[in-house]
Amino acid sequence: MLLSCGIAQAQEVEGTWKLVMRKLADGTTVAPHTAQGNASYRDGLRSLIVIGSTPAGKPWCLSLVSKYKISGTEWRETLLLRVYDDGSGKPPTYDLTGASKATPITRERARMTFHPAFEPVTYAFEGAKWTATLPGVFVDYWERVR
Repeated sequence: MLLSCGIAQAQEVEGTWKLVMRKLADGTTVAPHTAQGNASYRDGLRSLIVIGSTPAGKPWCLSLVSKYKISGTEWRETLLLRVYDDGSGKPPTYDLTGASKATPITRERARMTFHPAFEPVTYAFEGAKWTATLPGVFVDYWERVR
């Protein structure tokens, strides 16, 4: 029974996702190609790439690959690779440490909310949609493509 629960919980995020819109804190809506993203959650492996522009118009990028496990109450993630270019002109930062962290999951009906271990955002998955929120900065809207 516990195994089938774990599989059902993993299915909440499994698939390929695309960023369809970003809403900035001032209410401005940004659509691809100004902000783009692709994410894949498959068999416990997650890959994420998001690109955009800073308020000054400089490009930035986040790429992340990790292993993940979901339980009814916890998101556990082991980082394999994280590359972040903040658009400042400084070299990108790299993380290949293999760090592992767990964060609690909150569930409300069909909605699952958690803070991914290696990002400063809050994720909220519900059906074929997902949001990533950085308070005071943006909300990213994602949709499952398969």
